[in-house]
Amino acid sequence: MVRAFIMAKTAAGKSADLQNRIREMDAVLDAHVVAGQYDIIVEAEGEEVYEVIHAVATDLNELDGVADTRTYICLE
Repeated sequence: MVRAFIMAKTAAGKSADLQNRIREMDAVLDAHVVAGQYDIIVEAEGEEVYEVIHAVATDLNELDGVADTRTYICLE
């Protein structure tokens, strides 16, 4: 299994709604609204790196209100 953390920056006032929509996505284990440079941290898991990147990071960028994302693949 491949696990990744995706940091998402959102438009003002969109974090709570996006958190709920993100939690419904395939491969997403959980999503948390946080304070800091990014607004939501998403934990995702899949069989292959491509699956995680495509199923979550690509689809995440297409959601209305997501301004920027960064994906970090776990190495352990």
